[in-house]
Amino acid sequence: YLVVTWPDNVYERKKATKDGLQARGQWASKAEFLLAVAGQIIGLGNVWRFPYLCYKNGGGVFFVPYLLFLVLCGIPLFLLETSLGQYTSLGGVSAWRNMCPLFGGLGYASQVMILHGCVYYIVILAWALLYLSYSFQAELPWSHCNNTWNTTACRRTPLPLSWSFGSECNIFRVLIMRLETVLVLTPAACVLRREVLRLSSTLDGLGPISWKLALCLATVWLICYFCVWKGVKSTGKVVYLTATFPYVMLFVLLVRGATLPGATQGIIYYLKPNVTRLADPQVWMDAGTQIFFSYGICLGSLTALGSYNKYNNDCYKDSFMLCLLNSATSFLAGFAIFSVLGFMAEEQGVDIGTVAQSGPGLAFIAYPRAVAMMPVPQLWAVCFFLMIIMLGLDTQFVSLEALMTSVTDLYPHLIRRGHRRELLLLFVCIVCFLVGLVMVTPGGLYVFQIYDHFSCSGASLLLLSIFQSLAIGWVYGAERFSANIRDMTGYSPLPFFNLCWKYLTPIVCTVSNLHPLTCIPLCYELFVVKKISGFICVPLVCLSISEVGFLFHHLQSRK
Repeated sequence: YLVVTWPDNVYERKKATKDGLQARGQWASKAEFLLAVAGQIIGLGNVWRFPYLCYKNGGGVFFVPYLLFLVLCGIPLFLLETSLGQYTSLGGVSAWRNMCPLFGGLGYASQVMILHGCVYYIVILAWALLYLSYSFQAELPWSHCNNTWNTTACRRTPLPLSWSFGSECNIFRVLIMRLETVLVLTPAACVLRREVLRLSSTLDGLGPISWKLALCLATVWLICYFCVWKGVKSTGKVVYLTATFPYVMLFVLLVRGATLPGATQGIIYYLKPNVTRLADPQVWMDAGTQIFFSYGICLGSLTALGSYNKYNNDCYKDSFMLCLLNSATSFLAGFAIFSVLGFMAEEQGVDIGTVAQSGPGLAFIAYPRAVAMMPVPQLWAVCFFLMIIMLGLDTQFVSLEALMTSVTDLYPHLIRRGHRRELLLLFVCIVCFLVGLVMVTPGGLYVFQIYDHFSCSGASLLLLSIFQSLAIGWVYGAERFSANIRDMTGYSPLPFFNLCWKYLTPIVCTVSNLHPLTCIPLCYELFVVKKISGFICVPLVCLSISEVGFLFHHLQSRK
């Protein structure tokens, strides 16, 4: 009993209201589950990170390490978490405490990471919403240097190659530099730096809150609240829009990009193989990073979403379908992005390496610059930023739903009564909004980058992946878990998955953890990063210690 217990909540979802408790609920159809998971795992990283990684790390050759990590880590862990939720009918914390109490701390750690992610991830959506409002102007502000915030540093000419934004760090480095030291900034960079972020030169002066960004942030939080406030009843309906609309926009942008001059050259740069890049360890680290971040592994969201399935749902096939959809979306997004970047490079007469960017630099500098060169630029700007908002929105509110599911399952008799869940959700949203206000100040970008690098770091995800595999593979038993999946689906998963859970996945994750996955150097004072990141890690440490204390107390009580 101290090591493993059979879940006592398997058939709870079939019960009606009991003892005054509201029913836990479940997906109205399988489509709701598939769309919710797709919305969670298919996000901004598929559009603004994977295409650049593929281009930077040898084109088509990058698929070798990417597929290796996908087969050995991505799919096995994806199936593990989804099946765990469906079998126990519980959220991330309670599922682990029921299946394997010794590793109950895994659930707490994942929820802390989700909470940190909810605070900073939504700030990107606030930026995108502000850009969307600018996209309706008669003349796009990032197409010229005649705005009130522009200075003599603004030039419509391309940046020198030595200043190309080849990485997210270079983006922030150029933005953080004092304006008088910058020889030239494009109109798009000026919009981001001087109008949207209104960036200060140092972290010690956060400055006043930007009311425009604060209003956008409040709007996005309000939307998220009403997407989640009725649980899966509301979430399951909203995902029909938020999970499918980005594909419509992606298809529109892909068709438009393919018809632009220079598109072919951009796609060649995207996929042109360079076998020698496989000898670089960083290529393999980038592949592992992309798998862990884009598949939502170890965040507890997959477990929470799976917990609302019917017990006999075929989660085995669902996992394969969703993993295939995720990777295919990343691959397809590369064509939409690099066809446009190829057009921009040809229009400016520069190498595509000068304009290729990753992360926020792609969404808020490179792509707006390219859109400004097209006919009817307002239309394509609206399409692009709507896609960005929808991609991030469903990831945000599904993560919020996963957090609420875990908390509600921990204290069902306290929360599942009356309107307590809605009030708790409102409290969480308000607190996260107030914390996020720090990131819409002139110094907010520094805080944002600290969250981005440390709150859901690759090292943390790898560590959780190792312990999840050990918990199921060795403590609970891989064969026993496969029998649970057979009980739900009617057939056993491939023996390969038992091999992954016991050996391959923990070995690959351990080897990868020897090298930090977040190798991008930060662009400001290191001591500040260490100080603040230390405080961010405190909740994780406290939860781990409390879990060990709980286990010790339990062992003592059994004697």
